[in-house]
Amino acid sequence: MIRVFSRLPRNARSNGFSKFFTWRETFDFTLRTMSSKSAVRIGTHDGTFHCDEVLACALLKLLPQYKDASIVRSRSQSVLDTCDIVVDVGGEYDPSRHRYDHHMREFQESMSTVMKKPGYDWTIRLSSAGLIYCHFGHEILRNILSNITEDRIIDEIFKKIYDTLIKEIDGIDNGIPMYDAEPLYRIVTDLSARVSRLNPQWNSRDVDIEKQFEKAMALVLEEFLEFVQYSKNVWLPARDLVRRAVENRFEVDPSGEIIVLSQAVPWKEHLFQLEKDMNVSPSIKYAIFEADNAYRVQCMPVALGSFVCRMFLPAAWGGLRADALVEACGIEGAIFVHSVRFIGGHKTKDGAVAMARKALEIGKAE
Repeated sequence: MIRVFSRLPRNARSNGFSKFFTWRETFDFTLRTMSSKSAVRIGTHDGTFHCDEVLACALLKLLPQYKDASIVRSRSQSVLDTCDIVVDVGGEYDPSRHRYDHHMREFQESMSTVMKKPGYDWTIRLSSAGLIYCHFGHEILRNILSNITEDRIIDEIFKKIYDTLIKEIDGIDNGIPMYDAEPLYRIVTDLSARVSRLNPQWNSRDVDIEKQFEKAMALVLEEFLEFVQYSKNVWLPARDLVRRAVENRFEVDPSGEIIVLSQAVPWKEHLFQLEKDMNVSPSIKYAIFEADNAYRVQCMPVALGSFVCRMFLPAAWGGLRADALVEACGIEGAIFVHSVRFIGGHKTKDGAVAMARKALEIGKAE
């Protein structure tokens, strides 16, 4: 079965998408189905579809050389042999021939083995989505973000999107567990699960699986483009603010273990990386930022996503509010400390700094 996706308007064809269009317009143009045919063909398997090959096809459609390509879904080798590029089927991984299957027993490629560069240290086995992203991701990002000329920034966004989106899809498709223990609950709203639910159900009637594949492409393309825009417009600018806070940490406290952010931004991931890049020692324990017309004192976790902190707020403060907390900590204006002690609040910035300093003193004495 061949499905043909939209061609972009003439003025978008030679210079990439973002120079002329918003990501929403890029999304709309890329996914609109038309009756015409294209000589360029992207091959993948037919039958039940999965998030990895759906995303692989959607990513390829963001490239000038594949933007008008027909998508051929088949398991027939003779049909696949007619395709310009094949993903997730065919039993072959050969970038020189644009063949990107990952199901072979001998296939053990990861980001680290494909990229072969410092800083690309992920070892999760790649799915077809990861393969296409490794080989074409930088080109895709340059095409979408045509106003960014620095390779360093494209590289940072590339890594961010792999770590927060593509790696998850690789892991799920290859059946790699997130942890060794039995999970206490299941996550069934992830992107892979949402794509899976677009397949015809066992008791459904008269469902066009090719139309459902197109819906799945629309879903993953929108998700990918949102991740790109978030990384560029929100995540990346936050790094400069966090860097300044780290550089000024000794002005906050002589220990250098407390930072004050000038704005509330996504800071934890940046702080972990900046500590490495700037050889920060001792490690930072508390971050202070404004929120809801007050100031927060938040503990730095031992690892990104962990609920364990390098130094929790004092046990005697845990779960207290207002007057009870003021009595316990001796700092007027204290508002609350969470029962888990990973965050607290004060009416003023100076008061929040005082709470962090006292918490640091108590924590080091224990």
